[in-house]
Parts: sequence; C-alpha cells; structure tokens
Amino acid sequence: MGISFGSYDKICDEVALIVCPLLGSDLGLEPSCYSRNVEINSTVIFQPATCFLHIAALIMTAIMVYHVRSKYTAVGRKEIVLFFYLYALSEIIAIFLDSAIIPTYSPAYPIFAAIYVGLGTAIFWCLVINGFVGFQFAEDGTPKSLWFLRLSTLLLWVIGFLVSLGTFKSIGGLSPTKQVGLWVVQLLFPVICVAIYTISQIILVLRTLDDRWPLGDIAFGVGAFVAACVLMFGFSKEICVGVKHYIDGTFFGVLCLLFAVMMVYKYWDSITKEDLEFSVGSKQSVWEIKDPLLGPGDVDVVASSNTHDSYGRAGGAKLAPGAATKSPGGLGYPPGGHYGGGY
Repeated sequence: MGISFGSYDKICDEVALIVCPLLGSDLGLEPSCYSRNVEINSTVIFQPATCFLHIAALIMTAIMVYHVRSKYTAVGRKEIVLFFYLYALSEIIAIFLDSAIIPTYSPAYPIFAAIYVGLGTAIFWCLVINGFVGFQFAEDGTPKSLWFLRLSTLLLWVIGFLVSLGTFKSIGGLSPTKQVGLWVVQLLFPVICVAIYTISQIILVLRTLDDRWPLGDIAFGVGAFVAACVLMFGFSKEICVGVKHYIDGTFFGVLCLLFAVMMVYKYWDSITKEDLEFSVGSKQSVWEIKDPLLGPGDVDVVASSNTHDSYGRAGGAKLAPGAATKSPGGLGYPPGGHYGGGY
C-alpha cells in the first residue's frame, strides 16, 4: 500500500489505529479488516489479543525498571528509567483505548487519545536525549541533566497533546480532515528520533568502546522498529484475512515495538558497568588466604576489599565458622587442652 504525506485515509484503511475513529467524517475512518471482538460480562472487548500484549509489555517493563534501578552507579540510570516509565504509561492507556473500554463515542475518548499521542511524542524525544547522555554534555544524574530531560519531554508531550486534540476537536486551524500536524507528530517525528538515536549510538560505540557487540543490540532494535511499521502499515490487512480475523497487524506492531524497547534496555545494559566500589548492597565475596607458614588445618578467611555491608561500608576481616587464627606467639585460639589448665 502507499502512504500519502499528511493523510490517514490509506493508513486507517489498512490498520486500526487509536486515532482513526476520530478522523475523517463524523463516522471516523475504519479498517477494511480488523480482529475479532469478544464479549465479557455484556462488555464488548476489541483487540483482545493485543490487550494481552499490552499487559505483557507492562510486566516486562516492570522487570526492566527493576534491573535498571538496581544498577546504582551506572551511567544514565535516572535518565533511562524515565523512558520506561513513559512507555509503561502509554501501554496502560492503550489497553483502555484499543479494547474500547473507553468507547469511541465517549467524550473522554478524544482526550485520552490526545494524551496517548502526546506520550508517543514524549517517549521518542526522551529516547533521543538518552542517546546523548553518554556523550556527557551534562553529567548524568545531576539536576541539570535530569531537569532538562524532564522539562523538554514535558514540552514535547504538550505539543503532541495540543496538536492531536486540536485535530480531533477542530481547534486552531486543525480538523479531522486536516491531518498534517497529527501525521507529523505521530508518524514522522518518531522515525526522525529513531534515526538520530541510532546514528548517535553508533558513533558512541565506535569512538568510546572497545567492544562492538552493542552494535548488535542497536541493529536488532532498529530491525524490530522497522518490522513494526511494515507489519502495521503494510501487511495488516493480509494478516487479518490470513488468520480469519483473530489478530491483525496491530498485534505484531505492539509485539515488535515491545521487542525494540527491550533492545533499548539490552543496549543500555551492555554499555554501562556498575562501579562496585560505590555500589550499595553488593554481595560480599569471601576469599580464603592460605599462608604456607600456617599448619594444614589453619586457614585465614578474610573479606574481599571490594565487599560492603548492607550500609555500603567496606567490610573488614570475617572469621568463617570453625576457622582458627594464630596469635603472635604461635598458639592457636582457643588454646588446646583444657582452658585455664596448666597453671
């Protein structure tokens, strides 16, 4: 199929996007083929398979956030976690909109759809800014870095929200039939952001890292993003007809975007290392130090210099159960025989 700049007519004919019921005529734009609906307690649920994917995406995002937050001293930890928070929020809203739990005829639907579009704009902008964190234009984790990321992301969300709401409500020269602004913020802007992020990370890896394996994570992530676009906008109708309306391109689009987000995490994890000297709650490593001057049954056990207790303090020497130490006089403790005897 062809895609016309600034027009959703052919796109919405191919795939059921969240914004499609709010565009075009009063009846909205409908796809030629869409997945089956299910009825649960007299409530019709649209896109049930896609909704399960949204829930799976929330679970995977929670796992990724947990691992990111556990790397206490990794570069860009506080910046990248905002990306995952925004993605999780967009998935929560998508559950209510894709499933039509919030009906398309409801006055709240355009507002939530505008919030969703704005979140998409903010997510990709946040990804771009995270791509430049590694270049250390501003030290990561500082108020300057964090507040620039937060405020600029908020600004992009406001732009996406206002443009989409203006399109849905015919405000500011926009209307459901004048879709150029919405087309730019929802479809064109993400592609530009992915291109900038990809190029910046390739430069970062080639210039600063000896390991080239992170380039594979970038390639898989870009491939997943491209696959999501192709399957949604190019083959949704064929998929829907081929599987007899059980799923459509939206299902594979959400799945591929989830994989792309996972590759963002995998890439970030592969290029960041935690400084164990300043980490909190790191596991203690116990080393056996065998002194050839000691007897065969005598082993000194001390904690590694890299160990820390639960408060992050360096651990001192620890005595293992049953281990013996030698006094300067060469007598072990406790002394052999009856304690206190021989006097």
